[in-house]
Amino acid sequence: MTDETTSAARQGRVAFVGVGPGDPELLTLRAARILGAADVIVVHETLAPPYEPHFNPAAEVIGPAGVNLASLARPGKVVARVFAGDPGVGCAVAEDAKACAKAKIPFEIVPGVSSVIGVPGYAGIPLTDGKHREVTIVDAQEGGIDWTAHAGAATLVILGVENTIGEVAKGLMAAGRSDTTPVAVTSMGTTTEQYTVDSTLAKVASDTKHLESPALLVVGDVVRWRDKLSWFETKPLFGWRVLVPRTKEQAASLSDQLRSYGAVPDEVPTISVEPPRTPQQMERAVRGLVTGRYEWVVFTSTNAVRAVRERFEQYGLDARAFAGLKVAAVGDQTAAALVEFGVKPDLMPKGQQSSEGLVEVWPPYDKDLDPINRVLLPRADIATETLVAGLTELGWECDDVTAYRTVRAAPPPAPIREAIKGGGFDAVLFTSSSTVRNLIGIAGKPHNVTVIACIGPQTARTAEEYGLRVDVMADKPSVSALAEALAEYGAKRRAAQVEAGDPLRKPSEMRRGARRRK
Repeated sequence: MTDETTSAARQGRVAFVGVGPGDPELLTLRAARILGAADVIVVHETLAPPYEPHFNPAAEVIGPAGVNLASLARPGKVVARVFAGDPGVGCAVAEDAKACAKAKIPFEIVPGVSSVIGVPGYAGIPLTDGKHREVTIVDAQEGGIDWTAHAGAATLVILGVENTIGEVAKGLMAAGRSDTTPVAVTSMGTTTEQYTVDSTLAKVASDTKHLESPALLVVGDVVRWRDKLSWFETKPLFGWRVLVPRTKEQAASLSDQLRSYGAVPDEVPTISVEPPRTPQQMERAVRGLVTGRYEWVVFTSTNAVRAVRERFEQYGLDARAFAGLKVAAVGDQTAAALVEFGVKPDLMPKGQQSSEGLVEVWPPYDKDLDPINRVLLPRADIATETLVAGLTELGWECDDVTAYRTVRAAPPPAPIREAIKGGGFDAVLFTSSSTVRNLIGIAGKPHNVTVIACIGPQTARTAEEYGLRVDVMADKPSVSALAEALAEYGAKRRAAQVEAGDPLRKPSEMRRGARRRK
């Protein structure tokens, strides 16, 4: 039981929680803890989605309109009132907290990363440096600002300028600020939709007509740092929407890697993994493992590891059942799944991570050294015969057991299908030939502006057979290498646009009718 839960049992209370300016990874540990224990979460529906993974699953989630926080907390509940950024900057926390104090309801304020510092940081603008030590923050949302009081500030951070940038610029120039003063305006700050315009007071109104809200404006010489310190918008796949044809469980590490390059991964499973139609084969195989029937067990996929692990758990077994056995894994991902299970592989390919690569390093059977010549191979129902043939030639006997079945997944939702066919994705990663066939079968063929990235030559050949242009291929058959190869492609593409003086456009922005930033 958490501190928050025990506190709720004694007395209700309200927490005013700042969740940061947009990037969900800027959520503080305290904010995550409060959200995970709250009985009621009061949040605007447009703000909630990125933070929902941190919400208490049993919490009541409601909008802020007409809510009386004290009444919600009075029955002994923990109420989290969620604000974008920091509750004390541009929010109504003062009035809401005053109402709680008047009602004698305990409350706390959980600071969040404010857009005032978060957005300039993500734009590559330090608000202070060796020459500029003063920062003035102005909320211009309600208008009526006397700019003569602020025109002389070394650095100005101005909030609430979505529709009044021209008026703000005119006000500052009329108050004496030079029309050549550097200005940066950032919209959708700290998100993968972030876009920053570098300008001057004289030109900023015309340069930012196309920007979307919310926007933040920085005025002053510190803006010049962007040339050297812009780190977020210059990521190799910044803002790219990348289709990952794998389940969330399979795609976790791949999606994390793509996010580190600035991409927005969208996981769309193309296959569904199901138990074998008849379980007797696997039951006999598990008994054989326990009774010493096998010398080796070979795992050719993470799905095979998962299937055996689930069967073990059904029988009350764990990794200790592998004692005395030799275990082989076809590649890094499979090996990682085994290690998580508590089993360290004894053999892996040295070069190509495939069945062929595993056969190349497999020792021939030696009756004087190997007490048993039998190998267990738990795998999919549609697996190829390459490995069995290779091991048989080396003198081993293989029990080729169906551990799981792969079937084509259900079609993704209509918006995903439309994005695939209409060029809404910037790239698609194909991790096997079956993902090519299945994705096209359930969702259609990717648009010709979409970058096609394949894990290896066989997958690339399959993609070309379906009329796709292969743009990227990994130098080794692993999903990590595939993501890295796509990032290198994105970096080269961006560098070429910069060198040519062209606008920076994602692949999806190259299709006819796509909205383009000026």
